Amino acid sequence: MTTLDDTTRASLLRRGLALEYATLGWNVIGIVVLAIAAVSARSVALAGFGLDSLIEIGASTVVIWELFGTGEDRQRKAMRLIGLAFAVLAVYLLVQSTLVLITAYHPHHSALGIAWAAITAAVMFALAHGKARTGAALDNPVLTTEGHVTLIDGILAAAVLLGLTLNATLGWWWADPLAGYVLVYYAVRECREIFSGDH
Repeated sequence: MTTLDDTTRASLLRRGLALEYATLGWNVIGIVVLAIAAVSARSVALAGFGLDSLIEIGASTVVIWELFGTGEDRQRKAMRLIGLAFAVLAVYLLVQSTLVLITAYHPHHSALGIAWAAITAAVMFALAHGKARTGAALDNPVLTTEGHVTLIDGILAAAVLLGLTLNATLGWWWADPLAGYVLVYYAVRECREIFSGDH
């Protein structure tokens, strides 16, 4: 490698780490906010969103660990851990959303949840874009895949926002658990692709 290549790689690694630390910090705050909102509204979507934030923390930690090391074996382990996180999230949301629909449980309104979901959607989409570009430039499948986790976090935030808004404005209580199914689809797809070696 040339000096310029080394410098460029070091700069990209710093950017990747900065993106992961930003994601980590946002989701640590998010767990607290979502716990308060989920308990007060008794919302499965907000509870699932909180779990997604916890998984995102785990995924970011895995990527930070991987970026500080090298080797294909380290990358494979990191990818498997991220895939496992997707699987856990999918199972939890599938069970919780189904139970809420079967029991016809009506969640309360949550202005805090609506506000946090709206802001989080914008933040996660921006971070996902940055990770996709940086991961591609580094040719790092772990950072790129974790960028998909962040993208899904943004999609879930948008789905939760829609569900909470419909519940608050139109009384469509079933929109809350249906928002959970949106993430189940994406989580299962990403998990399958990771373990089949498509990434």
